Amino acid sequence: MKRPLLLVISAPSGAGKTTLGAMLLNEFRGMRRSVSCTTRAKRLGEVDGRDYVFLTSEQFRQRSAHGCFLETASVHGHWYGTPRAPVQQALKQGLDMLLIIDVQGAKRIREMIAKSGNKNLKSAYLDVFILPPSMRELKRRLAGRGQNDKAEMRLRLKNAMREMRAGKEFTYLVVNDTLAGAYEKLHSIVIAEHCRNLKKKYSRS
Repeated sequence: MKRPLLLVISAPSGAGKTTLGAMLLNEFRGMRRSVSCTTRAKRLGEVDGRDYVFLTSEQFRQRSAHGCFLETASVHGHWYGTPRAPVQQALKQGLDMLLIIDVQGAKRIREMIAKSGNKNLKSAYLDVFILPPSMRELKRRLAGRGQNDKAEMRLRLKNAMREMRAGKEFTYLVVNDTLAGAYEKLHSIVIAEHCRNLKKKYSRS
């Protein structure tokens, strides 16, 4: 049996992680998406429970205090968290679990995995960082959304500069210059990881 993957996809806002993740879910029927919780307001077209679980600050604080999250992070002035139970349940059932999260959250997941004594969790873990081809293109994509005012746009671009430096911490880097090209690389990573022999030992001669 193939090992289930705990696949973390992260990127600066606007780099395309959500779109690429949706393409993976459409193709890989044995993959489930972890729906993050957030305290930010719901955007036009978003559905509670599908895109995010929208919580008040107090509801988020209570769930965090009860250990309901694998990780939490404050991003652009709002709180985000990855629910623990759905991730554990999916991996137990042999399903791939996809986490589309911010750079801070990805770092916390990575640190948690490193400290964990759970071998199955460690073998399942895999992270991919999505890069925009340039900051100019990232700015164009963010502007094209029409969801952010000028102040929030400046904040997101400032944060993106910092987040891009964190790319070196990820197992794989994928540049989203064209959506088709980026997806082909991401698709290949998933296939290769399912075929990887974790028991193989390599030695230098």
